[in-house]
Amino acid sequence: MSRTVIPLQTQDVSSFAKALRAQLLERTSAPSHVELLNMLARSAGRRNFQDLRALADQAPSDELEPKEVADLAAVERVARCFGPEGRLTRWPARRGDQILALWVLWSRLPAREEFTEKQISDRLRALHDFGDHALLRRDLVGLDLFSRTADCRAYRRIEQAPPVTAAVLISRVRTP
Repeated sequence: MSRTVIPLQTQDVSSFAKALRAQLLERTSAPSHVELLNMLARSAGRRNFQDLRALADQAPSDELEPKEVADLAAVERVARCFGPEGRLTRWPARRGDQILALWVLWSRLPAREEFTEKQISDRLRALHDFGDHALLRRDLVGLDLFSRTADCRAYRRIEQAPPVTAAVLISRVRTP
């Protein structure tokens, strides 16, 4: 038998914890399963568990899917590849880390502008220290972070939302 996913969200986890603690302290014995579900629902601002379940039944199924969570270990690992001024000092060994580093570079290149190959190469040289702007340029195009014309004369950043881990890394690495 499959279970219905019933998400529990709260705006303030501290208030949630205080409300749950207060309910638990009112009891003289451990709550039953159903009583605990009701306590959790009340701590989150719902009347009871049935009210929480009714809210979940009304929500579209895509809202019940688990949200992507940032890989903080990868963020820390890749952040070490950037110097204090925000320049990429070394190329990561892992392909996944390389892609995250490219997202940071992507975020620092202007949107809605067209660049020649020389202009994009100059911009990339200014963002890294290991001396291979061509590798970066090719990977940005290969990952569909940038587009280029068939004759390689014009480059343009492709606007899109970075993955969650990349977004955390972008905010973590200091902007030059």
